[in-house]
Amino acid sequence: MKPYKIPESVLVVIHTADLEVLLIERAGNPGYWQSVTGSKDALDEPLLTTATRELFEETGIVADGKDIVLRDWGLQNIYEIYPVWRHRYEPGVTHNLEHIFSVQVPRNVPVMLSPREHTAHVWLPYLEAADRCFSPSNAEAILQLPQHAK
Repeated sequence: MKPYKIPESVLVVIHTADLEVLLIERAGNPGYWQSVTGSKDALDEPLLTTATRELFEETGIVADGKDIVLRDWGLQNIYEIYPVWRHRYEPGVTHNLEHIFSVQVPRNVPVMLSPREHTAHVWLPYLEAADRCFSPSNAEAILQLPQHAK
């Protein structure tokens, strides 16, 4: 049996210098556009490790710490886990703690999606990207991007 997901995750907003945002469409949920998200693999996994791993797993983008640097915004959201996905968590778990990160990349960065998780990607100006997100916390993070981008 697959272990339960840990209800602590990262959200990574991927953007260019001119605030175009990369959104990816969830496999199995057409029209569900989002930024990179993912749960910790272990309770003691550092958040930066989670963000680095999820960024690579979902897009193929490597945060090398020099040219592509993840930025921890020091912001957190607590949100209710959608009922359709609660079976992935221990019985009784209804909320998730999400930590916000961003990463600035060149517009021509190659994007290699994990077909098991995502089927398409699109670059959009940040306001349009926020409108397209299905998750309110993801949309809110994108709207805050101008305050947190380099």
